Amino acid sequence: QVQLVGRGGGLVQAGDTLRLSCTASGRMYVMGWFRQVPGGEREFVAAIERIGGKLYYADSVKRRFTISGDNAKNTVYLQMDILKLEDTALYYCAASDSPPSVYTDSNQYTFWGPGLQVTVHS
Repeated sequence: QVQLVGRGGGLVQAGDTLRLSCTASGRMYVMGWFRQVPGGEREFVAAIERIGGKLYYADSVKRRFTISGDNAKNTVYLQMDILKLEDTALYYCAASDSPPSVYTDSNQYTFWGPGLQVTVHS
């Protein structure tokens, strides 16, 4: 059973920066991040393919968030810059060992890490 261990999160002010990381216990085809607010659906944030490093971003985080990977460590990072109040959510690391048909669909990801709370205040 693959395990995902996420690190990071916290309480920051609007405009600040945070970095999340997620390490998988095995090699994955794709790893990414989703986020969820209370009462809301799990929303796609970003994803990266292990081979080739193709990147996927939600429009709401483009040019502010950067996803990157370290294949040797089976780890992905989410650098979050210029954080906004609306970025407040529980952030989940997700992974799949096969290519998702739709990268933004949470149902396409088999493995999930525990949520990391990110809270942005004014």
